[in-house]
Amino acid sequence: MSDPAVRSIPFRDADGNEKNLDDLGEVVLVVNVASKCGLTPQYEQLEQLQRLYGDRGFSVVGFPCNQFFGQEPGSMEQILDFCSTTYGVTFPINDKVKVNGKNAADLYKTLKQTEDAAGKAGRVEWNFEKFLVLPDGEVIRFRPKQKPDDPAIVGAIEAALTR
Repeated sequence: MSDPAVRSIPFRDADGNEKNLDDLGEVVLVVNVASKCGLTPQYEQLEQLQRLYGDRGFSVVGFPCNQFFGQEPGSMEQILDFCSTTYGVTFPINDKVKVNGKNAADLYKTLKQTEDAAGKAGRVEWNFEKFLVLPDGEVIRFRPKQKPDDPAIVGAIEAALTR
């Protein structure tokens, strides 16, 4: 999928301010995150990507989501504290969102139209699903179990940063 408008869809940051992907970087990796999930250790690799590529116009963008077995139950203050003290997260963590259903955040309604490598679009499967959004609005989708340091993800980030 390629739609430049995806970069300007508004959402709320952790402080309630309106933002969009253009505010956060040329190349952004949008991830629905959770503190009490078996995939939570992916925060470590996400932060490594942020530190490695952050000075080149790249940013990881986290969206806490409590839709998968209540694995992100905390307040924004608790979530931010967990991210910084447990994983040293420096990338933006935004306001909690729903990623599926009729009340899904507008950004996720658009991102979910993107097919993954197997050609499947639609619902976010679980926490830590990743959407790499390029400067022209192209979106590349990676499923939750695909770790942030997977060569396919790193290669896509590097290719986007050298365009």
